Amino acid sequence: MGYAIAEAVLAEGHDVTLISGPVNLDPPHDAKLISVSTSDEMFEAVHQHTDQCDICVLCAAVADYKPAHVSSTKIKKQSDKFSLELVPTRDILNSLGQRQDRQFVLVGFAAETDHLEENATKKLRAKNCDIIVANDVSDANSGLESDVNEVTILFRNGEKKKISRAQKKIIAYELVKIFSSFATKMFDKKNVTIN
Repeated sequence: MGYAIAEAVLAEGHDVTLISGPVNLDPPHDAKLISVSTSDEMFEAVHQHTDQCDICVLCAAVADYKPAHVSSTKIKKQSDKFSLELVPTRDILNSLGQRQDRQFVLVGFAAETDHLEENATKKLRAKNCDIIVANDVSDANSGLESDVNEVTILFRNGEKKKISRAQKKIIAYELVKIFSSFATKMFDKKNVTIN
């Protein structure tokens, strides 16, 4: 979905900085690509580049947990049980939402398997986002690892919009229109001109 949104933004004539982990997709040609491998690298890269953007879209979270200890060598198979200690990764969306000096629209995604709008609304408020795009990932034919999706867009003021099941590229173009319209209204209220 992130790559589709990047393509849609580029098609509208805007600049894109695409921060991506390992994927089997070709990045859009005109996007500035920043490749990362770990959740910590993603955290640092996002924070390094957000002050240069008008809209920051975080559409795919890194893992919620990572191993507490990393082995530099292969861990050999044993006949005994093996426990892996996990620790939480740094929450990129939350860290951006809590910034007091934030001058960009913050858009998060909520991949949910149940209580879609309720859980997405909680995330919108808890992470202090301007917009949350909620999608139901319980259906194997939609959302993750699929070329189609359907989403519900929730705004901080309680407004919501739905985009029916469609190709991700089509949804991306609709989302970009929604994000741009929201940003224009937000920046107009702050008397900011976007060139």
